[in-house]
Amino acid sequence: MISIIKKYVLSISCLLNNKLNKKTLTKLSKKKFIRNVFTVASGTAAAQGITMLFAPIITRLYGPEAFGVLGVFTSMVAIATPIAALTYPIAIVLPKEDSDAKGLIRLSLYIAVAMSALVALLFIFFGDTVVSVLQIQVLSPYLMLIPLVMVFASGLQVTQQWLIRKKQFAVRAKVAVAQALVVNGTKSGFGLFHPIAATLIIIATLGHALHTLMLVWGARIVRQDISSEEEQNKKHLPTPLRSLAKKYDDFPKYRAPEVFINGISQSLPVLILTAFFGPAAAGFYAIGKKVLKLPTELIGNAIGDVFYPHIASAAHNHEKIAKILKKATLSLVIVGIVPFGIVFIFGPILFQFVFGADWIVAGEYARWMALWSFFAFVNKPSVKTLPVLSEQKFHLNISVISIVARSVGLLVGAYLLQNDLVAVILYSLAGAVVNIILIAVTIHKSRHFDRGNKAK
Repeated sequence: MISIIKKYVLSISCLLNNKLNKKTLTKLSKKKFIRNVFTVASGTAAAQGITMLFAPIITRLYGPEAFGVLGVFTSMVAIATPIAALTYPIAIVLPKEDSDAKGLIRLSLYIAVAMSALVALLFIFFGDTVVSVLQIQVLSPYLMLIPLVMVFASGLQVTQQWLIRKKQFAVRAKVAVAQALVVNGTKSGFGLFHPIAATLIIIATLGHALHTLMLVWGARIVRQDISSEEEQNKKHLPTPLRSLAKKYDDFPKYRAPEVFINGISQSLPVLILTAFFGPAAAGFYAIGKKVLKLPTELIGNAIGDVFYPHIASAAHNHEKIAKILKKATLSLVIVGIVPFGIVFIFGPILFQFVFGADWIVAGEYARWMALWSFFAFVNKPSVKTLPVLSEQKFHLNISVISIVARSVGLLVGAYLLQNDLVAVILYSLAGAVVNIILIAVTIHKSRHFDRGNKAK
């Protein structure tokens, strides 16, 4: 098996040597899209490098059970966060005028504060019921932190989308590195004295707020070029918030439910593994997912963030977006097959070596999660293209199919077969198949969009 991998790596190297000669690299480096991707990816890589350096220390300090409780908390946050601002922040990139984009910022923050207050009231009066129904008793002491995280996460998303709109990718890169250093250093420092789940959860909560404040300070979002803004406003009067809310109502109607459903789908393994097999099993899954997110956060999200305004601009200029989409998707296939393939083949060995003998089960989980994660990595350009195609209803429908398929897989493995590994395998296979369908249908729809654009 090792010899096969060596041959594969050698063939890729030869291909790169033949294709990416000096002239080609020079040409690529002059492209703004490539430079922006490199900027985001380099910042993310440095942040991930810091995280991985601290990981062997942190996992040995806290252990699987503490990470299991953190995983349950993170899963609940992933479910609650999408409804905080009803996904209006994602629309910030789309308007032609900055005044409308800033209107969407205000709209998003108003909604986030209101929704977080409603969730807080829900937990105050019905918190025990929620804990009992979801079987998450380990989370009882931390329920009231969830509304707080909703506000922080909404502020973070608003700030990130504004930076994407303004193409201030260098700010995001620098802040990512600083935030990773502060958060991981804090986890390690406090872990020497209080290596418990509460420490991880509190730091995770404050980490959202810190990330937002650092981005706002770095971008100077409040003070940015006031004179040019005033000049622009003379030409374009700000659109009332009610009109903006109506103009982009496909986000709360379709994208918010899709992200909410996807959040439930992503959180299901942790919740079900906790209910059937205990916090340790959830901890194994959580750390496996964390590792497999590294390529996505490093490259997939970088390309997705830069690709989003690029594909929106291409649609406005009547360019063929199907060709752009296929090229970006194929690039991610080539890039992703190596890291995810290595985890699939050597998962248990790698996890035991990096995190310690207690984490070998996480490697078994990660081996199968790598299949689903690979196609989730590859689908980034498709997901970013769907709002441009006004196909968010399709995105919602495919997410419903996804959660049904994944839920069936998890319940068959956990309830019927009573095997945690089988549950993870079936969940991962269902996710992989649905992502393949999403990519194929999105490419088909982009071709149809191109024909309509050409006719105009």
